[in-house]
Amino acid sequence: MLARKSIIPEEYVLARIAAENLRKPRIRDRLPKARFIAKSGACNLAHKNIREQGRFLQDIFTTLVDLKWRHTLVIFTMSFLCSWLLFAIMWWLVAFAHGDIYAYMEKSGMEKSALDSTVCVTNVRSFTSAFLFSIEVQVTIGFGGRMMTEECPLAITVLILQNIVGLIINAVMLGCIFMKTAQAHRRAETLIFSRHAVIAVRNGKLCFMFRVGDLRKSMIISASVRIQVVKKTTTPEGEVVPIHQLDIPVDNPIESNNIFLVAPLIICHVIDKRSPLYEISATDLANQDLEVIVILEGVVETTGITTQARTSYIAEEIQWGHRFVSIVTEEEGVYSVDYSKFGNTVKVAAPRCSARELDEKPSILIQTLQKSELSHQNSLRKRNSMRRNNSMRRNNSIRRNNSSLIVPKVQFMTPEGNQNTSES
Repeated sequence: MLARKSIIPEEYVLARIAAENLRKPRIRDRLPKARFIAKSGACNLAHKNIREQGRFLQDIFTTLVDLKWRHTLVIFTMSFLCSWLLFAIMWWLVAFAHGDIYAYMEKSGMEKSALDSTVCVTNVRSFTSAFLFSIEVQVTIGFGGRMMTEECPLAITVLILQNIVGLIINAVMLGCIFMKTAQAHRRAETLIFSRHAVIAVRNGKLCFMFRVGDLRKSMIISASVRIQVVKKTTTPEGEVVPIHQLDIPVDNPIESNNIFLVAPLIICHVIDKRSPLYEISATDLANQDLEVIVILEGVVETTGITTQARTSYIAEEIQWGHRFVSIVTEEEGVYSVDYSKFGNTVKVAAPRCSARELDEKPSILIQTLQKSELSHQNSLRKRNSMRRNNSMRRNNSIRRNNSSLIVPKVQFMTPEGNQNTSES
């Protein structure tokens, strides 16, 4: 605007803009890391260039169940419409071949009632009436206006064939709808995992922990938890393995390795020599290209169907030196769970070194705990001193207020020279 009004020369404005653009650093946004399993449990995998598409038709029932709801409803509707139209054409051809349509067109009045005993299907005069009769046969409505006679064995064969085809379509489509509504992953919607995982010291060992819970009162029977680490590795021969899976043992005192998921639990993995996290420190964790996949499996108590819930944690979602807060309390003889604090964590003292260094030098843990204790004591001293200072200031302010409220004493001189003191 200033250049247009000739207040500042245009050459100066262009040079200034060019200089500002050169000074600005061009920072490219960091691309998000591709994860194998999304937080919702869906597999982040795209299948491309599948040439043998006919394999999906060999297992048509599973294909129908895996389709989206809108596709399933379209197939459900079209299967019935196509079957009705197909058999309507067959019924019209039967009536046309037997001469029923011409007979109804040529005769009228009382003569038409006499034709009912000689035609294959009564009152089938056009394709519309044949279509209505096809619907009545397959859906077993039976309004009574159209019915079969004994004149055409071919019509009886078509009737039997349509009943069989209708039963097959009903069984397949209704079974498909039922399986889609009762799929196992629907139950997994109420199985929740903590947003972040933590690494902290438990029983003198570094542990990888996360929290899992069930929002429903109906339980998951024989629930078990599996943990896997997925990362990109390179073999000594130079082969690159993009998705290398490693199992992680779960610390479970129960020999059957099942959990009783009646309340939210903290699943713990001790980072020892068998763990892929054994040589990773807090500094190395931010640069690690790994993903920890958590799989919870169990049987639904109400339906008996096996369900599976999944989630994953990448390096940015693992908090080092944190611990989950307690959310289970006892209130009036009943255990209460506060799900508003389900994923809340607090910072605790934890060594920043790897589990391997901690095993080689156990004194690191002792020093870390001592430093944490000293810092805790110093914070307590500061808190107590602040409280003491605040109480002293409060007392001083109260004293000043009381002193301002004291009534002054007034002295009176009598003629005899005596002094009388009174308060006004």
